[in-house]
Amino acid sequence: MKKKLFALLLSLTLAAGLSACGGAPQSPGGQSSSTPEDGPKDEVIISISSEPETLDPCQGWGHGATPLVQSTLVEYRQDMSFVNDLAEDYTLSEDGLTWTFRLREGVKFTDGEALTASDVVFTFETAKTSQSSLDLTFLEKVEAPDDRTVVFTMSKPTSTFLNTVATVGIVPEHAYGPGYGDAPIGSGPFKFVQWNKQEQLILEANEDYYGTVPAMKKVTIVFQDEDAAFAAVKAGQADIALTAATLADAVIPGYTLRAVTTADNRGLTLPMVPNEGKLTESGFPYGNDVTCNLEIRQAMAYAADREMIAEMALGGFATPCWSENDGFPWNNPEVKLDTDIEYAKKLLSDAGWADTDGDGIVERDGLKAAFTCVYPSGDSVRQAVAMAAAEQFKAIGIQMTVEGTSWDDISKRMFTEAVCMGWGSSNPYTTYCLFHTDNSLKDDYYNPEGYSSPVVDGYLEAAMEALTPEEANRNWQLSQWDGSTGTAMQGDCPWVWLVNVQHLYYAREGLDIGQQQLHPHGASMPLLQNLRDWTWTA
Repeated sequence: MKKKLFALLLSLTLAAGLSACGGAPQSPGGQSSSTPEDGPKDEVIISISSEPETLDPCQGWGHGATPLVQSTLVEYRQDMSFVNDLAEDYTLSEDGLTWTFRLREGVKFTDGEALTASDVVFTFETAKTSQSSLDLTFLEKVEAPDDRTVVFTMSKPTSTFLNTVATVGIVPEHAYGPGYGDAPIGSGPFKFVQWNKQEQLILEANEDYYGTVPAMKKVTIVFQDEDAAFAAVKAGQADIALTAATLADAVIPGYTLRAVTTADNRGLTLPMVPNEGKLTESGFPYGNDVTCNLEIRQAMAYAADREMIAEMALGGFATPCWSENDGFPWNNPEVKLDTDIEYAKKLLSDAGWADTDGDGIVERDGLKAAFTCVYPSGDSVRQAVAMAAAEQFKAIGIQMTVEGTSWDDISKRMFTEAVCMGWGSSNPYTTYCLFHTDNSLKDDYYNPEGYSSPVVDGYLEAAMEALTPEEANRNWQLSQWDGSTGTAMQGDCPWVWLVNVQHLYYAREGLDIGQQQLHPHGASMPLLQNLRDWTWTA
């Protein structure tokens, strides 16, 4: 009965919350898709829900993913290690402050102009000045001693710099201007053709690409909500389309459902300090007298049956979540814990929490173990996950009231109330931002719970200043759990992690989308990370 109730709730809220695209979906350009039966097997039509604001890497395009049109100095392998791309080699100085990249020879932009080291310098200087989503805080300067050499000087050792470099597309200095992001020139595997805002983006294979030229000679990316994408698939007008869990049980002839494993997590941020009437720098109150208690947070962590939440809230299209970076090389596998209701109750009773008046809610010194969890209205996934978790917390006497509201309201209340939040990044710097004291109670969403630990700060700083990926990963892992403390749920537990949502796509039979990298937060652009490897097999 509960499962049906949550499924119905998710279906209704999804229908109410989706943005309208207007009208029935049409085949881009009036052309039918290149199906295995009727067309050349070198085109693909992709339907996703998120449209980029720009195709300019200096303004945010490609950050955390592959920029497609532009090349990067290095790129990720499937296992999240690095391989050269524009760079044929790179070195790091012994003090960790100087990165030197040697560019491959003969690379050209799609307008025929040569790509040189000065373009790399221009890209990073422009990106740093723009102060977009790209964090270049520790970049002191970048120089080009010759046309094929680029030297980055850091203000302090920064182990995550390669993660940043792997997603920064290089722009042409000679062709860069205010309108670049609407019609970009690059040196990547695809070249820009056309962008009809709020409708579609068309790319073509770059036949002069220095690497393997993509098999897909034309790529049409259509921007549609899940309902419109579902209709497009049923009409045979898309080759692959992002879909929602509530639509993923349909049988559509000629298509198969692809469920991609992710680190796109959903969990609860929990204020860790008491409410003493203090304000953040921006004047927002912070602290919560219930969630500030470690036993409350840990009891919730142990009471959560993540498999059941995945089934109840998302129809099984999710996996249990134990941290902000499940599955990545820098994650500590020891953070996993088993659901244990009896242990959760013991944590509470040992700390003096008891249901003295029989209302089903434990209390201590007159304080009820009750609080509110907010989520962004219209986000059916977060609503369903939070409500499923709240149902489970009742079993140990904790009452969590779930409330939908605006992001603007959340930005003011997240310091005093729980939030059903989502993260997931291919850059471990996210862990630093989430848990370092310097980011506590600031005007962003990284550390609204006010977490601060000198021990964890030490591990995070050591990870950032490490000179090898192995040393960095070891310290990232220790920051989660060193055997006695850390950000893990069996440690300080600033978060109760719940599920990693799977990214779901209907794909036409015969379309091979290759081995997908572990997807971070967001289901649209991560799908395209390996677009140059896609092929038709039938």
